[in-house]
Parts: sequence; structure tokens; C-alpha cells
Amino acid sequence: MVTAYVPEAGDIVFLDFDPQVGREQAKRRPALVLTDMRYNRASGLAVVCPLTSQRKPYPFALPVTVGNVEGAILVDQLKSLDWAGRKAEFHSKISVKMLGTVRQYVGVLLGISGGGRG
Repeated sequence: MVTAYVPEAGDIVFLDFDPQVGREQAKRRPALVLTDMRYNRASGLAVVCPLTSQRKPYPFALPVTVGNVEGAILVDQLKSLDWAGRKAEFHSKISVKMLGTVRQYVGVLLGISGGGRG
């Protein structure tokens, strides 16, 4: 029996970001999954940050290289998306340390203390 893929925190997945509006990231692109697999499985959603191939000089664009994906994690564009409906495909995994750093930035962005814990 083949088990269907369920994204987990730290996964880099490719997702369809269309439709998009304004300055949002568009098209099929990599994204970092921030939420736990249990949440993702139960809800059918995952909170993700898109990646861009452009290294941007923004305070919430964290430079990253994972496998053949190089660019920046756009922490300020985090979204909750239907990962199955947007055809999530596993690409690779980031380090636990980098995941913690991204979560700290999310905490700062949202004004939540202890954003990197968990």
C-alpha cells in the first residue's frame, strides 16, 4: 500500500501559488512548511513561506540554499494553503536550526515572543 505524502515542518515542497493578487508570489514554486504534520494531515492545510530565486535585501527575506534551490525564504509572505489542492510535492528538507530561525522571524513579524520555540 502506498501512503500519500503529507508535508511536515521543515519540508521544502513545490506548490501552485496561483491565483495570486498584487505582490504575492505566483506560479509553481518552492515553499517551506512551518506547521507540524499532525496539523497538516488533520486540517488539509499547511502554513508555508514561499521561496524565491532572487536574493532580496528585505529584512524578512532569509537567504537559503537547499539542494538545487537557492534564493530566499519570504517570511513576510507566509500563507495557510490547501497543500493537496495545490499539488504539494516534496523536494527536500532544511535543517532544524534554519527552521528555528525562520520561526523566530515569524515571531518577530507577528509580534509574538518566543516565535522560534516548538
